[in-house]
Amino acid sequence: MSNPSVKGKVIDVLKPESGVSKSGKEWNRREFVIETDDQYPKKICCNLFGDKVNMIPSVGEDVEVSLNIESREYNGRWFHSLNAWKIDKSGQPNQVNDSNDLPPEFDESNDPHL
Repeated sequence: MSNPSVKGKVIDVLKPESGVSKSGKEWNRREFVIETDDQYPKKICCNLFGDKVNMIPSVGEDVEVSLNIESREYNGRWFHSLNAWKIDKSGQPNQVNDSNDLPPEFDESNDPHL
């Protein structure tokens, strides 16, 4: 499966989150929401991890976000993550993630959505 991308306008930037994984590794995450310009617009929440959270786009910016899609099971329920690894802002590429900076192991005790 090739890595999907989505184009749209940034409509919200959420507060930074941080914690410590089960393995004792500190992590931080920042989420942002884009709205597609499709016939039926969709709102899509994307994640940035590690020191790359500082590269988050601004509200109102047109972007194309390349994503890694990941799902995890916890207590019989499935949770999905859209992890941004590249953001093109107004036609200028902005590398957001590389193979050495992958999202941390899932630690349900640090996930505010559980």
